[in-house]
Amino acid sequence: MRSIWKGSIGFGLVNIPVKLYSGVQNSNLDLDMLDERDHAKIKFQRINEDTRKEVPYDKIVKGYFMNDKYVILDEHDFEEAAPEKNKVIELENFVDIQDINPIYYETSYYTEPEKQGAKAYALLLKALEKSKKAGVGRFVLRSTENLCVIHPMDGVIVITKIRFQQEIRTMDEIKKVDDKAISKKEMEVGLALIKQYSSDFDIAAFKDTYSDELLKIIKAKAKGKRAVVKKLKPQKATSDNLYDQLMQSLGGNKKRA
Repeated sequence: MRSIWKGSIGFGLVNIPVKLYSGVQNSNLDLDMLDERDHAKIKFQRINEDTRKEVPYDKIVKGYFMNDKYVILDEHDFEEAAPEKNKVIELENFVDIQDINPIYYETSYYTEPEKQGAKAYALLLKALEKSKKAGVGRFVLRSTENLCVIHPMDGVIVITKIRFQQEIRTMDEIKKVDDKAISKKEMEVGLALIKQYSSDFDIAAFKDTYSDELLKIIKAKAKGKRAVVKKLKPQKATSDNLYDQLMQSLGGNKKRA
């Protein structure tokens, strides 16, 4: 694993030097884009819109369009915008992590303490575990300010990026259900159905089976064969009545893909 950021976690007046490592990886198959005619790889190029010539990566700059022209920004400008956030994740307050709606979550990073910060790191880790709280802070990564929660997991402090409020779209244009007359017996069966399917959450029980099945097809095609694909037989209700459908579901066996 290679660290993607070095800086500190600011815990009051204590600075805890840490390295950040990506805590997630893609489980999708790495498929290449090819030309259908000769299976040559499709190459993406950075093309100058005016000259139609390729632009070397080191000649590309970032700019903001304002008053009919571009204002060019360099690395110094990004650092000047918030110099402290480029190197420090300042814990601004502590919250109950269950109070954060899942729609805000983005991606997670593992932290590893530098040698000189090991004791302070251990203190923050244990304090978070005992208080059952998560810290909230901000830092800059790749020229972008990120809001994050700092929480413990299996003896490691994890930093999970979350979205800012302004990044969440409003629901004003979403059509919500009208008030429907749900009968008492329909509600009771609906709750019973939820109870029947309830269990402790075990992430290990959920696998990316689609990628596995796709890989089987790829291996079969490589041998000139055709893989046998399991066809899903959808269960159909025998009635259009909501209560009857709920009762039929309640009587069925619990299944998990």
